[in-house]
Amino acid sequence: MATTYKKGQKDTRPWGTWEILDAGENFCVKRICVTPGNILSLQLHHHRNEHWIIVKGEAVVTLGNEEIVRKADESIYIPVETKHRIQNKTAEDMEFIEIQTGDNLDENDIVRFEDKYGRA
Repeated sequence: MATTYKKGQKDTRPWGTWEILDAGENFCVKRICVTPGNILSLQLHHHRNEHWIIVKGEAVVTLGNEEIVRKADESIYIPVETKHRIQNKTAEDMEFIEIQTGDNLDENDIVRFEDKYGRA
């Protein structure tokens, strides 16, 4: 299996929005906006790595058992099978670019452990 995301695809979630900027064989580039005070689920992926580049605001990233703060122009790498989440504790929108690489890129490769919105 390969990438099922399509360029231009968008979705609204309880924490904000995402949009596919580009997608191809074994890669996907998403722009993700997390609204003030919101947090994504604690999750991992079996088939993909993720590279996050913060482009606006400040993010609190959980990576394994560590909590790391990243600001605009800073990045973080999330290896396959690593629990992670991102949170916006500020009063402004936080945006980041997510680059996914792997052999199976779709929304079904999300294993949720904790979720503020009851999706775990």
